[in-house]
Amino acid sequence: MAAQNQLPISIPKDLPQMEEEINFSERAQWLRAAVLGANDGLVTIASLILGVGALKHDARAIILAGFAGLFAGACSMAIGEFVSVYTQLDIEKAQIKREKAAMAGNGEEAEREALPNPWQAAAASAIAFSLGAVLPLLVAAFVEDHRVREGVVVAATTAGLVGFGGAGAVLGRTKVVRSCVRVVVGGWMAMAITFGLTKLLGSSGFEM
Repeated sequence: MAAQNQLPISIPKDLPQMEEEINFSERAQWLRAAVLGANDGLVTIASLILGVGALKHDARAIILAGFAGLFAGACSMAIGEFVSVYTQLDIEKAQIKREKAAMAGNGEEAEREALPNPWQAAAASAIAFSLGAVLPLLVAAFVEDHRVREGVVVAATTAGLVGFGGAGAVLGRTKVVRSCVRVVVGGWMAMAITFGLTKLLGSSGFEM
């Protein structure tokens, strides 16, 4: 009779789907961070090319400045990501120690979780930035006329922003059109402000 009075234990049928959803969400965060890193590289180097091009029309000088920006940006992104993730790692390690001490007192065993990898995060950030930065550099390298170069760089950057914005929206499960418009407008503003301020600096009598 006691067995008959026990309530049946129901296991959610969508448990595998829930686990898959969690795994996808974790992977999507890394992929979305990579997309945003590539977007940063694209906008930064395109803005740098336009800013230098506002005063210097020599393609060689612009390409050298672009590569310098690529190296500096990739290193900055990698170091920033490494420090950030290493700080997170220290915090999580301290939390695990506290949980193990508490569970040891209760006779329980703590489950080990995957900890963030600072080196992996730094490498991913630097590579993503570099991949985005390469696009405007390649475009600028093959165009001699400075006015045509500026137009082509803006066009190529806009296309790249649409692609990265769409990819980020898909991974983040947000509206694609709205995300693309936001990313493109932000990129245009960065390029316009950089070009305008550099032009203003040149017109004030400062020459490189």
